[in-house]
Amino acid sequence: MLFNSLAFLLFFPIICLLYWGIPYRFRNTLLLLASYYFYMSWEPKYAILILFTSLTTWICGLNIAKNSKHKRLHLSICIVTNLLILFFFKYYNFVIDSICSIELFKNLRLYIPHSEFLLPVGISFYTFQSIGYTIDVYRQEIKPEKNFLTYALFVSFFPQLVAGPIERAKNLLPQFHHRHYFNGEEFIEGLKLMLWGFFMKLCIAGNVAPYVDAVYNNVSNHYSSSLILASVFFSFQIFCDFGGYSLIAIGTARCLGFRLMQNFNHPYLSTSVKDFWHRWHISLSSWFGSYVYIPLGGSRCNLIKHCKNLMITMLASGIWHGANWTFIWWGGIHGIFLVINTLYLKIFGKNNFIPKAINIITTWILVTWAWIFFRANSLSDAFTVMKRIIFDHGKFYKGEGYPSIILPLLMILILLIKEIKDEYKFKFSLIHHSNPWISIPSVALLIITILLCAEFNSGKFIYFQF
Repeated sequence: MLFNSLAFLLFFPIICLLYWGIPYRFRNTLLLLASYYFYMSWEPKYAILILFTSLTTWICGLNIAKNSKHKRLHLSICIVTNLLILFFFKYYNFVIDSICSIELFKNLRLYIPHSEFLLPVGISFYTFQSIGYTIDVYRQEIKPEKNFLTYALFVSFFPQLVAGPIERAKNLLPQFHHRHYFNGEEFIEGLKLMLWGFFMKLCIAGNVAPYVDAVYNNVSNHYSSSLILASVFFSFQIFCDFGGYSLIAIGTARCLGFRLMQNFNHPYLSTSVKDFWHRWHISLSSWFGSYVYIPLGGSRCNLIKHCKNLMITMLASGIWHGANWTFIWWGGIHGIFLVINTLYLKIFGKNNFIPKAINIITTWILVTWAWIFFRANSLSDAFTVMKRIIFDHGKFYKGEGYPSIILPLLMILILLIKEIKDEYKFKFSLIHHSNPWISIPSVALLIITILLCAEFNSGKFIYFQF
């Protein structure tokens, strides 16, 4: 797949040259072809799935707009059909294994065949984006798109196809109807976003991954200090891996004249878990907020129902992330955190007498603790990690030597400095400085850092599996 190798560095400039070089009326067609080529470079036959999702949701949107009497029926059929496809490819084997593991069914010696199909890359993302479109049409928040090719491009737009952001139709669809003109400043800004995204992925996520994998794939042989460091490293790995991809996607789209929504907003500087979910994977959390949490009643109900709505939403978020009990527990833990946050606000109000720095550190510790379930290979591994962190103190695992630990720590320090600078809006910026005598050497230094410190064999992006 293109994003698994440096082939993207060849693919991207070719698309840019073609896109800005051909007449306007052919550009959407080029982007659609590029998007399907991009997707088919992973597994060609699964392009049929994304085409089917595009076709069914497009027809559903048109039928909802035409037939107000049966629009609820059309919406229900569309949502159920696409969720069933998602269930079959992503959750079928998990459900079968869970049923067969129940003691009652073990004695019956049930044999239910497993699915041998691979999980299509990005299926959760484009399915949710398509369903969001049909719901928006149903709510009359947008008008249905009449041109199927334009709508198919909305579903499959290659920068954000396989790992988001999960775009809203009202933001992205109209942009395919606009005449885009080349803007040098926007193009350079897009390249800078991509460059920082590659730094996050290759220099931080790529360098911490070997240590995290070595520890988490053999948790029974590691002790408190190693497990704590691996958990801390994973908190930065997941952020830099996914946040890096989002910046590459946003930057790529920016170079082509499109604006994608921000997906991360300095999440590890959050002052509460509620604040964290306003900053982390914003496109997904806002999707669940609009299409699950608010329809359930949101916060406009009594306290008990409000807490129930939070738990349901976070459990659904956990299920969305993967077919494993570890993800469900991870979602449930965040649901509990949000319930506690809600009760705290109910008792003490918004008057916060705790220093902001303590809130930030506490929130990050809670989020990192929950990441243990997200990363662990099984529930038993997750509980083993927590038990050993608390009770088992032994020899510290160094990996293949101190440089494998020191280099990631240095890269993380660079990230934290930039995150704090951007969060508190310090005016001085190196790569975004208006003076080219400062910005150009800074960009060159960042490129050199990537070339010297990057781990180019770091594998695919973590969120490709979702």
